[in-house]
Amino acid sequence: MRHAEVLCRGRAARAWPEYFARSCSVGVALGLLGCFGTPTPLAPGLAGSVGWPHHGVQTGAVELPESGPGFVRYRKTGGYYWAQPGLVRAIQEAAVEVDRALPGGAPLSVGDLSAREGGKISRHYSHRSGRDVDLLWYVTTPEGVPLEAPHFVRIGSDGLGQTRLGQAHGSSAAPPSRETRSEGERGAGPRGEYVRLDVARQWRLIRSLLRSTQIEVQWLFASSAVEALLIQHALAAGDDAELIWRAENALLEPADSLPHDDHLHVRVACSPDAAVQGCEGGGVSWAWLPSPPMLTEQDVLTDNDVLPGSDVLGLEPL
Repeated sequence: MRHAEVLCRGRAARAWPEYFARSCSVGVALGLLGCFGTPTPLAPGLAGSVGWPHHGVQTGAVELPESGPGFVRYRKTGGYYWAQPGLVRAIQEAAVEVDRALPGGAPLSVGDLSAREGGKISRHYSHRSGRDVDLLWYVTTPEGVPLEAPHFVRIGSDGLGQTRLGQAHGSSAAPPSRETRSEGERGAGPRGEYVRLDVARQWRLIRSLLRSTQIEVQWLFASSAVEALLIQHALAAGDDAELIWRAENALLEPADSLPHDDHLHVRVACSPDAAVQGCEGGGVSWAWLPSPPMLTEQDVLTDNDVLPGSDVLGLEPL
């Protein structure tokens, strides 16, 4: 830890003030958190979503209720339903907006968020810092009758997916997220009835999340086939061109995991305030997102501040 502290305060921090100083402090803090297992007063400047989606923790998390207007938890037991307050509010507000704009449909089925204090959870590689949530698809029968999503149903390019017989909604035996499902588990189990992606309600959900005042969306992980269906619907409906452009950028079929054809994985960007408190990474910073704060020379300690008159890192002057 001492070496990391010296590195963070030395001339390397002066070379890359925006990134290095903050990232070093987060790295040191996560090392401390790894020792103690929970957020610690030894890192008092860090709060909220701390670290990266795949290597982080959180403080000040709130729990998504078991149900509310327009939504329901997918897992009745064994789920993780804690996240940063803005994300929880955004889910609730988006579910209400979908229900008001397109009434008569089934509620949004919400999968895992994060553990109360963050960190690694089962079924997921990310979901560690309160900035991720899995949302099951809105679905109907092929004839258009609304259905509550029975489980994580894989949707194809035709908008149809086939359910698995005996897979109860919210069962503890529910299939793991496709982030962690093995090759042999894909499509396993006896097949049941077909369902259709409710494209109109699904687009309305994405529209609401992108326009939310509670969060800034960084990624909407979904398969390219589902993305095509959603964008085609938005264009045909004559929706706002800039909003569609944002959706086209944020929607992504991941290259480093399974295709997310059975759910929408929402990842929230770090706000400028959250970045100051330790929120890190997770992807690009889109042009429409608020700019991160800029550190000045006065914000960065030098090696002489730590050990006056000494060159701690042994570096030549910059």
